[in-house]
Amino acid sequence: MSADQPGVAAVIDAARSRSERVLTGWLDRQNGSCATLDDALRYSVLGSGKRLRPVLVYLAGRALGAEDDTLDAPAAAIEMIHAYSLVHDDLPAMDDDDLRRGRPTVHRAFDEPLAILAGDALQTLAFEALASRPHPRLAALITTLARAAGRDGMAAGQAIDLGAVGAPMDLAALQMMHQHKTGALIRAAVRLGALVAVEESDPRVVALDNYAAAMGLAFQIHDDVLDVTGDTRTLGKTSGADARRDKPTYPALLGVAQARERALHLLDEALEALQPLGEAGLPLAALARFMIDRDH
Repeated sequence: MSADQPGVAAVIDAARSRSERVLTGWLDRQNGSCATLDDALRYSVLGSGKRLRPVLVYLAGRALGAEDDTLDAPAAAIEMIHAYSLVHDDLPAMDDDDLRRGRPTVHRAFDEPLAILAGDALQTLAFEALASRPHPRLAALITTLARAAGRDGMAAGQAIDLGAVGAPMDLAALQMMHQHKTGALIRAAVRLGALVAVEESDPRVVALDNYAAAMGLAFQIHDDVLDVTGDTRTLGKTSGADARRDKPTYPALLGVAQARERALHLLDEALEALQPLGEAGLPLAALARFMIDRDH
């Protein structure tokens, strides 16, 4: 990962490692009511993944003065929601994928009913984790996560995505879909970190939301490009899947070169939004650059 100054990459990597430890703690502390379900939960979450969303919780919270131990619960919660969404998104009734993060998807490694239940359990465990630590703005934190995951956020985006297969979609509609399906959880991650640290009325919360909105869309555009230009081994998932399913994407509508150009423009917007944070925003800026330089 490139960074603008020495040590920024190490800060981001440390946040990723911390999130892995916290997630392991939650998934290993279960009471063993069903060992097979616990195995599916651990398989779904641990040992792979960029941990973008929990890293965003840590970096946004730190930028506004929060301590790591106050950010652990929301960091774990947002990643559990993300993992649940991937488990369900891969199911035969949705995208019907066989490969995720370089290994068989959950319904292939176990079976389809258990994958459905693992996703359900991760969703509820996310809210248990979030509510596990008292906080003066706990209601706002819970509302933030619920809205981002539900009917006005990720679930809506997934429904729009499924309905768009084989159907024409213009750029405005495509952007709206991605703002819900991918962008909602990215914005929620940044907002969760911010609200741990400061009141909702703090103007830096708005600055961080503008950053997250631009970065979330740039991230998805780059994902669309990688689906065209990447290979399955590097991506850890089947390349070219969007085209085979006739799904609307930025490269399909704009071409690869213009899609990349749009992602770079959004990166500039994200970096500009961080200006009110000064040096405290440097790790977030480095992460944004990494998100459109990555190869998987």
